Amino acid sequence: MCVTCGCSDDAQSTITNLETGEVEHNHHDHTHTLLDGTVITHSHNHDTQHEASQVHAKIHNTTISLEQDILAKNNLIAAQNRGWFKGRNILALNLMSSPGSGKTTLLTRTIHDLKSQLPISVIEGDQETANDAQKIQETGCKVVQINTGTGCHLEAAMIDRGLQQLNPPLNSVVMIENVGNLVCPALFDLGEQAKVVILSVTEGEDKPIKYPHMFRASEIMILTKVDLLPYVQFDVQKCIDYARQVNPQIQIFQVSATTGAGLETWYGWLSATVGNLSTPVSV
Repeated sequence: MCVTCGCSDDAQSTITNLETGEVEHNHHDHTHTLLDGTVITHSHNHDTQHEASQVHAKIHNTTISLEQDILAKNNLIAAQNRGWFKGRNILALNLMSSPGSGKTTLLTRTIHDLKSQLPISVIEGDQETANDAQKIQETGCKVVQINTGTGCHLEAAMIDRGLQQLNPPLNSVVMIENVGNLVCPALFDLGEQAKVVILSVTEGEDKPIKYPHMFRASEIMILTKVDLLPYVQFDVQKCIDYARQVNPQIQIFQVSATTGAGLETWYGWLSATVGNLSTPVSV
């Protein structure tokens, strides 16, 4: 269960390897231990609405305990993922945004432009469909699709299973494209080296102060679709000021994946960050 909105705790997720067509299904009943020691087990296929109401009424009274349990479990697996990445000298980035910000467009442009310099693999997260993963596969990039069903974010356990199918090479980059959502993904560590929040100029300059947890958790903010600035009402400086108000250390890039404006700066950061990793691992 998501600690923010109450969505399913990895209730029904699938991982698809687009190269092999292999699909892994994961469905779990949910067991919650409440403060009074009561154990509640339930699935997302309740026989009656009454049963669901009883379960969620009890859960509501123990929100803090459940949040701690959920995040502690997630953080443990995230730490294991982080060690896995470090041992293979892999830079993992968690790309987050609202739907329609241009995440996939930026990602495919980045892969296309850098594929001769940096080996990049992708874990693609969406509630349904493999549309974005298919666009990424067309670049020649290795990609696996994670569909979260009713879930509104990726979790560390999903990344662990996705990596088993993806099998990214040593000394490479793994881009994790999270589910489109400016709330819940900020709370869940996936084991990444950095969180990257992507905001487009079509969304409004006040997003950093409306969703401060997302921008506070992110090391990088990429402002996309800057080629549209002549046609939209968007105050770039005000947006930057808002972002630095909630996170003074955030690094900001202004780019257009359509025209290529600003991409060299983003690519330079990627290359420098990869270069700052530990000594390359050999087989």
